[in-house]
Amino acid sequence: MANVTKVALIQIKMDTRPKNNLEKAIKKIQQAKLKGAQIICLPELFLTQYFCQEENHSNFSLAEKIPGPTIDVLSKTAVENKVILIVPLFEKKLSGIYYNSCVVINDNGKIIGHYRKMHIPDDPQYYEKFYFTPGDLGFKNIETKFGNIGTLICWDQWFPEAARITTLKGAEIIFYPTAIGWHLREKKKFGKSQLNAWLTIQRSHAIANGVYVVAVNRVGNEGKKNKKIQFWGNSVVFDPSGNIIAQGHNEKEEIIICKIDLNKVEKVRQHWPFLRDRRIDFYKELLKNSHNE
Repeated sequence: MANVTKVALIQIKMDTRPKNNLEKAIKKIQQAKLKGAQIICLPELFLTQYFCQEENHSNFSLAEKIPGPTIDVLSKTAVENKVILIVPLFEKKLSGIYYNSCVVINDNGKIIGHYRKMHIPDDPQYYEKFYFTPGDLGFKNIETKFGNIGTLICWDQWFPEAARITTLKGAEIIFYPTAIGWHLREKKKFGKSQLNAWLTIQRSHAIANGVYVVAVNRVGNEGKKNKKIQFWGNSVVFDPSGNIIAQGHNEKEEIIICKIDLNKVEKVRQHWPFLRDRRIDFYKELLKNSHNE
């Protein structure tokens, strides 16, 4: 396994047509490969604009099986470019059961990881509980020739338990495909603090677990005229000490290439032995919703 790897964060604006988004993703993957990328991550639900802004039954037609047509195409892309791909999709398991999912494809075109988003939000214009069943595959570590990776998705990134368990499974890099942004009507008042909170929680996961954290967001304005979300980009990589080692713009489409030295994971965990000093014998309280139970 390599000690140094290059990751690519594909930060793009989504079209209303899935075909165009897939073609753009393939082009960006090819460009990332030319820049030396070995592991390439796309944003959450990259095939479409963020349809969860409304509860609309017709949007269920956007879901597809895994494996299915998109995975078939991107498996070929992975082989042609000899890269690991992290592909987030709207998954149809069967009629009535849909997931917000993420697939890892290796450079032989084989699916080596399948994750279903565990934490499902329900906020204004983020009506994901209408569409997605909570994940049933648990938290995972996926071994690749370029390092051990975990895949979580967007809302998962606010939960320390998800990052901790993924780390304990063996992950050295945690990827968070993401679709997050500002309600334009709130941006002036809350925008700065919301973005800072998002960056801070991911930095904390990196430090507390001694892992690299890679968040890949989309950009652009999406939604109806009076209820648009401005997706804030800022795709970012934190090292195990919490330093930002790569970050994207808040509006531009970008391919962000970042070199990751996996030796730093071992070194940081030796100096900051948070995993060693856990008191799991006293953590049963975490299984309760409150201390009043």
